[in-house]
Amino acid sequence: MSDDETDAADHQGDAADHETDGPEHGAHPHREEFGEDPVGHARVGAGMTVGELLETYGEAGIGAADVHEAGDVLAEMFGNDDCTVFCSLAGAMVPAGMRGIVSELIRDGYVDALVTTGANLTHDTIEAIGGKHHHGRTHDPEKTAREHDETLREEGVDRIYNVYLPQEHFAEFEGHLREEVFPALDGEGSVSIAELCAELGRANAAVNERESVAEDAGVAAAAYESDVPVYCPAVQDSVLGLQAWMYGQTADFTLDALADMTELTDLAFDADDAGCLLVGGGVPKNFTLQTMLVTPRAYDYAVQITMDPPSTGGLSGATLEEARSWGKLETDARNASVYGDATVLLPLLVAAARERVE
Repeated sequence: MSDDETDAADHQGDAADHETDGPEHGAHPHREEFGEDPVGHARVGAGMTVGELLETYGEAGIGAADVHEAGDVLAEMFGNDDCTVFCSLAGAMVPAGMRGIVSELIRDGYVDALVTTGANLTHDTIEAIGGKHHHGRTHDPEKTAREHDETLREEGVDRIYNVYLPQEHFAEFEGHLREEVFPALDGEGSVSIAELCAELGRANAAVNERESVAEDAGVAAAAYESDVPVYCPAVQDSVLGLQAWMYGQTADFTLDALADMTELTDLAFDADDAGCLLVGGGVPKNFTLQTMLVTPRAYDYAVQITMDPPSTGGLSGATLEEARSWGKLETDARNASVYGDATVLLPLLVAAARERVE
């Protein structure tokens, strides 16, 4: 036998030994993690409802599977009559056109407490009293980005990405506060931010009806009329907060930043079950989650919509699993996170959840 023939025979013998020592030919190794659950394919058709669309998302993977799971958790949370639902709302949700979705959730009994920003309340009020946000553009192809925004400044237009707001609406907002809102609180000394928000909702509803404003009275008005508290823990970070501070310079009126803590904590203490819908991050998200740190309980349900990554360590992108480590979620809580634009995802999730519940 030649040397080449000897080497080939040895190689074949090694291969045979390997097959004998390993799993049978064609068999799979033991798989602790793997469970047979083939990915299907999403289907769409004319006349599908949003709920049906999210159901077919459940057949798919990656982001579609996350959206399906979030819709499922949200529906269970909304359908639980014993669940107290806290909603946090950050980002430019009102200027972007999400105002009606939130106010309807409040009016229809799906939200028991709202935690939001002073900016959202400011823009909500502007529309309640007759102002409007307008479609705009992020840039002018004939100008640099700087020149585009310098032109807007010269013309008295504020830009929120691709939404425009004429600056005169802020003057009207400030007049509304000084004529319709703050006087009712003058002489009260120190008041809670929730009391300011309730008075804002009352005034918005009153002016909206009195002036026959075509636009709905909005989020703060819906909360006031539905006896749903609105908390705004960083109100000073807004035109609303600036105006409150300026008014307080010459009036017997100031805001107590800690006064809301008792009321909010009592709401969490009294809840049989608790759930949270977290839209965006920032102060509203943390204020909503941290409430559970001073109660003997934690959230049973949680759904978050965010665009922030968890790897920075910031609260806005922190996962709900991380919140569980703090004791903000029960160990067996149902939770889901979806990553993307809340102006796209919030309507989808709310529509699907309401469809299932109703």
